[in-house]
Amino acid sequence: MAQLSTKIKAYVEAAGKTVDFRKDVILQDDSQGAGPYIKEWNIAGLSQPTEEQLNALESEANELETLNQVYANRKKEYPSIQELVVALYDTEDRAAIDAKRAAVKLKHPKGV
Repeated sequence: MAQLSTKIKAYVEAAGKTVDFRKDVILQDDSQGAGPYIKEWNIAGLSQPTEEQLNALESEANELETLNQVYANRKKEYPSIQELVVALYDTEDRAAIDAKRAAVKLKHPKGV
């Protein structure tokens, strides 16, 4: 099940806008078992979504969260900036970097 923030992000982006969860939309969880909810909605020109509208975005939000996890996994395993800089000047290192990146992409594909 997708997080509320991801569903909101999908809703807002579908309207051609962006969201900043520090000022545009404030979420709160009162720790009473009901989970997070929208405490404040401050996006001009876009009405606060209903629960039904957000639930309709579940599939899209799940895909977005899966893709974000792929990116996070890749980021952890990709070569460091230092390795990339060295590879700019050394052909052997460049081949090793290319092989490492290809292996990471194969291990964490986007389409899964």
